[in-house]
Amino acid sequence: MKLQATSKEPGLPDWLEITLFTEANAAESSAQATQILNGLSGVAERHKLQSGSRFSKEGSFSASFHSGSRTTHFVEIKFVRALNVEEKTVSERDLPRLAIILDDLGSDRAAAESIFAMGYPLTISILPNHEHSREIADEALQRGYQVMLHLPMQSVANESPEKKELRPGMSREGVEKFLDEMVVSVPNAVGVNNHQGSQATSDPVLMENLMPALRDLNLFYVDSRTTAATVAFDTAKKEGVATAFRNVPFLDDVQDVAAIRKQLRLALRGAKEKKSAIAIGHPHPATLEAMREFLPSVQENGVRLVFVSELVH
Repeated sequence: MKLQATSKEPGLPDWLEITLFTEANAAESSAQATQILNGLSGVAERHKLQSGSRFSKEGSFSASFHSGSRTTHFVEIKFVRALNVEEKTVSERDLPRLAIILDDLGSDRAAAESIFAMGYPLTISILPNHEHSREIADEALQRGYQVMLHLPMQSVANESPEKKELRPGMSREGVEKFLDEMVVSVPNAVGVNNHQGSQATSDPVLMENLMPALRDLNLFYVDSRTTAATVAFDTAKKEGVATAFRNVPFLDDVQDVAAIRKQLRLALRGAKEKKSAIAIGHPHPATLEAMREFLPSVQENGVRLVFVSELVH
């Protein structure tokens, strides 16, 4: 993002560049870009802006936005090939799939570096407004990792709350404003999952306010299932949001390498039994150590490690 408007030159437009790693062909990339720009048009409309012309050139898609006669924003979407995804044969595409989301990134730069050094297609879910949220999101994209927004939501116990959280009782406009702010803090995010949120995800009205806002931004939703009472997945489906949910146990409720190895084996078995599985862990030292040992064995066991976006529908 390049902010050009200043007090001396308030009329200059801001530039937003979005780079997406992809396996899609040109036609599919064009369709994806159209979806994203349509979503941005919805955001612009909520902020009293008008959509301008769109144009494309060699895998790059651009659009402008205006306030009256003044151009306020230029947006450019570029598609690049995913760094860590190899060409797949037909037989590989038929393998069971396992996606691993690593939550709570944003404060610990060293933990992020440890994840990047692994070299596997892992999905990084970043808490907004933390010291290193933006730089981790930017580097994750450059290193070929998928980025999600780890959206803070109120829990029943309300332990260790974030400074700003999605809470029951928020209006639809309040939810939209909150989401817009969080998305800016985590650039390159292609989806959202809940941070804590046992109170928030079990509130039907709040979820009905959240899901259209995600749809407008073309973000998918993964329900972390921090409570059995969650209605988030069902609401996302009803509102036309691409969605999935964690369907194997959390990897590191017990922060012990041996215990986490066991949970990783359960996740692998779950992927084989269900044909696909979504596991969630955190960047604890024990988790990262167990994953370094475990990840090389995934393909050997007949399971394909994938980004979570491959498992949302």
